[in-house]
Amino acid sequence: MTGDGLLVVETERFHGPLDLLLHLIRTQDIDIFDIPIARITRQFLEAIEVLADTSVDEAGEFLEMAAVLVRIKARMLLPAPQGEEDHDPRAELVRRLLEYEMIREVANRLRAAENDRGRRFVKGYVQPRPRSGAAQAPLSVTWEDVLAAALRVEAAGDRDVAHTVATRRVAMREKVGLIVNTVRRARRIEFASLVAPWRERMHGVMTLLAGLELGRRRVVSLRQREHFSPLWFYRGRNLDDGSGGSVLGAALGAGGEGPGARAGGDGADRGAAGAGEGAG
Repeated sequence: MTGDGLLVVETERFHGPLDLLLHLIRTQDIDIFDIPIARITRQFLEAIEVLADTSVDEAGEFLEMAAVLVRIKARMLLPAPQGEEDHDPRAELVRRLLEYEMIREVANRLRAAENDRGRRFVKGYVQPRPRSGAAQAPLSVTWEDVLAAALRVEAAGDRDVAHTVATRRVAMREKVGLIVNTVRRARRIEFASLVAPWRERMHGVMTLLAGLELGRRRVVSLRQREHFSPLWFYRGRNLDDGSGGSVLGAALGAGGEGPGARAGGDGADRGAAGAGEGAG
């Protein structure tokens, strides 16, 4: 309010005609249920005169509210229709203003809560929910119930549990014969091709140990280009010089052939056949 009684209003800071109208009422301590329509209408029209130079879209809502105020003022000056003597033309406007004020207050509180949360927590923080404590029911068990339950418990007897693990024997002589027979026929063989016919890990371990033993005796040579690359078995210098048989016999642990050695020899023949196909 200026010194000459004029009310200065900046329309840019309001979010609509209801916001401006509520500002005019609250700044002058006017009872919202007894609005002086003539004075408020004049002040509202003076406040929106600056909107004459702006776009129609921005001024449309304010002009509509001005028309509503003028219509209410005219209805208050004219005699009320029969049966509506007690009806106040300002009632609908008062209802809209109270509703808008309530929504604006809720929005301001939510914005303040958002700003306060933003100062204390990072974006996306979800506060953990407190665990609801289970209601503690009073104990209603008597000593007679405890004794009866204890008598129903049977003492654990001694149980003789025997667990036998049957292991499948993989003979070293079987893997030695497999490697020697394969490199004699194919000159070289990849380690993966030798163990391909079997899925058990023990066959791979024993094949590798047999290859290392034959490599130590110069029966085969082991080659690998780099770490973790395929391992290859090549003919060694002691395989075809006439001493291959004796070296093989020593590597096989020459001795009496029992049933296990015969079974191992049959498995070596089967593995050599599959490895020969892979090498070819």
